[in-house]
Amino acid sequence: MTATVPPAPSENPIPDPAGRVELPPGAVLTDARFVNDDLLPVPLARRRWTTYNFTALWVGMAHNIPSWLLASGLVALGMDWKQAVFTIALANVIVLAPMLLTGHAGPKYGIPFPVLARASFGLRGANLPAMIRAAVACAWFGIQTWIGGQGIFVLLGKLFGGWAEASEVGGQPWTLWVCFVLFWALELAIIYRGMEALRRFENWAAPFVIVGALVLLVWVANKAGGFGPLLDQPSRLGWGADFWPVFFPSLMGMIAFWSTLSLNIPDFTRFGAGQRAQVWGQTLGLPTTMTLFALLSVFVTSGSQAVYGAAVWDPVELAAKTDNVFGLLFALVTVLVATISVNIAANVVSPAYDLANLAPKFITFRTGALITGVVGVVIMPWKLTETPELYIFTWLGLVGGLLGTVAGILIADYWVVRRTRLDLADLYTPGGRYWYTSGWNVHAVVAFVIGGVLAVGGSHSAPGKGPFPEDGLIPFLKPLADYGWAVGLAAPRHT
Repeated sequence: MTATVPPAPSENPIPDPAGRVELPPGAVLTDARFVNDDLLPVPLARRRWTTYNFTALWVGMAHNIPSWLLASGLVALGMDWKQAVFTIALANVIVLAPMLLTGHAGPKYGIPFPVLARASFGLRGANLPAMIRAAVACAWFGIQTWIGGQGIFVLLGKLFGGWAEASEVGGQPWTLWVCFVLFWALELAIIYRGMEALRRFENWAAPFVIVGALVLLVWVANKAGGFGPLLDQPSRLGWGADFWPVFFPSLMGMIAFWSTLSLNIPDFTRFGAGQRAQVWGQTLGLPTTMTLFALLSVFVTSGSQAVYGAAVWDPVELAAKTDNVFGLLFALVTVLVATISVNIAANVVSPAYDLANLAPKFITFRTGALITGVVGVVIMPWKLTETPELYIFTWLGLVGGLLGTVAGILIADYWVVRRTRLDLADLYTPGGRYWYTSGWNVHAVVAFVIGGVLAVGGSHSAPGKGPFPEDGLIPFLKPLADYGWAVGLAAPRHT
């Protein structure tokens, strides 16, 4: 357990029929070390995201190339399509629970994730989980931007022959770098306009991407004359002793895919019209969309095997096989919209707030977004997707363990200790309830260290398949490594 202060209601809250709270009239928060306009609670009048807005947000985020490739990664590890879809579906039902629990503080108090973390970790200590979350988001931003740039490169190469044969810079054709940079700039231009622009973009992006995916399905089905060989391929693992050692770390990896959002979902729900909007919007948007998208990817790939004699898991590579100019242009726009939709919402919004929390006097939301864009390119994280083992077991597993630990601390503190009651003004005030020891809650830091070590200390890699020792970083913790997210989530309740 992390809190050392007994729960108390917000002082002088403004009453609201939906149970939402805002700062009392005349409240002045001036300490520039902890306050700027982007971190302050959203006024009730501006909390107007509806169920559709949250559903559209998730549809837009879930329909992206890495999501499409999740099923292929599991099949490459030996599962059949039914096992892969089942694993993805179960993972997203599980991760929905912490998503809704941490999302509760958004509509109620109008605060972003790093400000909520101040209640658990302290005004200064909140920078620890915020910077971990920001680092993960920067890596994901780089991965998604590179994937989007590659998609544009492939499709434009079909329209304008010779692109792939261009002279190389840094081991890649210069035309690929141009596509990457242009895509990167477009993403930052949209988020620079703020959260309201993002809401409007997601509203129309969600149905557009769905239509694009269905068009790809109809096109492949028409060429294939139905769906065939892949759906009949047996699992190489079966449902016995060979399956479960692959299933559990894969399940943790699939959970880790959205565990990042289970932390910073208040960055979005703070604009919600009420709890009903965020609960129904996320429930309708996340598990259903991810499961249906996994099914769609399997069906389309099945058709590609029937047409081309080999399974084509990459939707960009598949779309590039058409010689129809209109079809290529439509695929290009769909790839653009799908990748921008997820990358901005999932990987720019959070670090923008997290960096603003680090130095509110100097970093605004927009400045934080620009820093994210630069860092996401400099660290070159796209190498993490080179193999399924590295992507699912190492990258997603490690991330999931650490973020699961932070989620466990936040949920235990907010729901069990404080029973969802926060003092808004003190979340921004040195010396207040959440100041603890010079701005740090030592109990939360200790819980994070213990939970993090338990969750990721046993991380291991097969010889030649990853960066960790075969016996694990801490050998006796190796049995826990396959359950990193669950271990991290549960550990704070027992520390």
